Amino acid sequence: SSLFETCLAPLPHLLHRAPSCMAPLLEKIAALELEISRTQKNKATNAHLGQLRAKLCAARRELLEPSKAGGKKQGGFEVQRYGHSRIALIGFPSVGKSSLLTALTGVKSEAASYDFTTLTCIPGVIHYNDCKIQLLDLPGIITGAAQGKGRGRQVIATARSADMIMMVLDATKDDSQRQLLTKELEDVGIRLNKVRPKISVTKTKTGGLRYNTTSQVTILTRDTCYSILQTYKLFNVDVVIHEDASLDDFIDVLEEEGSAPRKYCRCVYAYNKIDMLSLAQVDELARQPYSVVVSVANKWNMEGLLERVWQELDLKRIYTKKHRMYPDFSDPLVMTAQRGDKTATVENAVGMLHKALLDDFKAAMVWGSSVKMSPQVCGLKHELKDEDVMQILKLTPAEKSRRAHGKKTGTTLAGTNNQVDPKTVKERAPLKT
Repeated sequence: SSLFETCLAPLPHLLHRAPSCMAPLLEKIAALELEISRTQKNKATNAHLGQLRAKLCAARRELLEPSKAGGKKQGGFEVQRYGHSRIALIGFPSVGKSSLLTALTGVKSEAASYDFTTLTCIPGVIHYNDCKIQLLDLPGIITGAAQGKGRGRQVIATARSADMIMMVLDATKDDSQRQLLTKELEDVGIRLNKVRPKISVTKTKTGGLRYNTTSQVTILTRDTCYSILQTYKLFNVDVVIHEDASLDDFIDVLEEEGSAPRKYCRCVYAYNKIDMLSLAQVDELARQPYSVVVSVANKWNMEGLLERVWQELDLKRIYTKKHRMYPDFSDPLVMTAQRGDKTATVENAVGMLHKALLDDFKAAMVWGSSVKMSPQVCGLKHELKDEDVMQILKLTPAEKSRRAHGKKTGTTLAGTNNQVDPKTVKERAPLKT
């Protein structure tokens, strides 16, 4: 017990109570959550529930924003991004996060039988399938981390920068730990194993609310959307709903332009300590969606965990080839599905090599599973797949000259053959008549 108190000595104000300036905000959040739980859910109360959820979302966003008042700034976890992808380990204290980091990366992270052994972020690197995956061991979070308890803000802020979250759970405990952690992450805008709702919201200058749906809608009626938009002070909006979404989905779309946009992230649930369960219990846990059962102490199913992580990350390795030479299979271009515009096109692959190659790009010859025949000549918008081979064809000097000085059409300057980029041409003002 004395050792446990020594570890918690530097963090007494973080673990037990929130700052006094946050007390009114926390009380407001608690009151809104209580009113939502007491309100009956039916068609007549959908508009009222939408207003309550919008106010609750605004209060949580205000709680997460840094304080404008003076004073000492709270230190964060500054870890440089390294490798082709980043995974954050999230879990309650003493579930085996540090031991899992050591088993997967070889980095020595302190592990003990008491809580809060890890008090800062410890990075490691997994070398798998010619890729470098950064693994972050974060301190264990407690209930109320979204409100700042137990350095919860820093832990969750680091988790937002990750491409995937690995939630480490204790297999000997009930499933409430998984629900509590999911709620803490959802409170700060992290959506696990979800995609962006198919809802389009466009601001206009006039016209009021224009509401259209392309599918059957049960909750997001016109009146419900109107009441939520009034809370956000949006009066001239075009709303198009393409699926039967919920109130939270509509609020998530409205929050995209705010200071805390939603992050849709993949998550793998790693159940540790399965050596203490029976075979039937392990089989039940393994059949849950996005779940992997492991035993770090006995090194059970570590390869299966890496395979599942590789499957969820969806990394694409693109090998390059020079003219009349064999492909270079030693150093591939790795394209991460969670970064950039989230597409693995030829244009993105060429840009990763060098941006100047796009100016002289003519076509690309592709070998692999993304084409019908090998090789196949492809353009910039062709979607590449894992382990494709690509060879870049550049423009000849004659083709460059022909591109710069084409035929006299509407895209050339008057009196010359110089080509004009249509994106830079200003539109003419309409006639007054």
